[in-house]
Amino acid sequence: MIVMSDKIKKYRPILVASIVILLLSLPALKLNADEAQKHNYKPAGGYVLDEETAIKIAVAVWSPIYGKGKIENEKPYKAILRNGIRYVSGSLPKGWVGGVAEAEISKEDACIIRISHGK
Repeated sequence: MIVMSDKIKKYRPILVASIVILLLSLPALKLNADEAQKHNYKPAGGYVLDEETAIKIAVAVWSPIYGKGKIENEKPYKAILRNGIRYVSGSLPKGWVGGVAEAEISKEDACIIRISHGK
């Protein structure tokens, strides 16, 4: 038979609680370790490396919002890079007055910063 001293008896609830907390934390620690091991490739120049990619992203976002036909009528699209942001816009035929679709897309992470359509 094991005999516990009064000191051990006094701290037994704390010890049991600590062990339970540790055991409950193990799955969370494993999840964090799995997350850290997920592979992610990011090009040195960011995800939106060129104008063509920026235009494809913009058209994919514009079409459901403004209508595919309306966006198709704004070809050709143009994209410029300024301070890490790809500015993409549609165009109007010569002599037409009105607004066009516009998008601002982060070159680094492809985040949509702003979407708009002039009137």
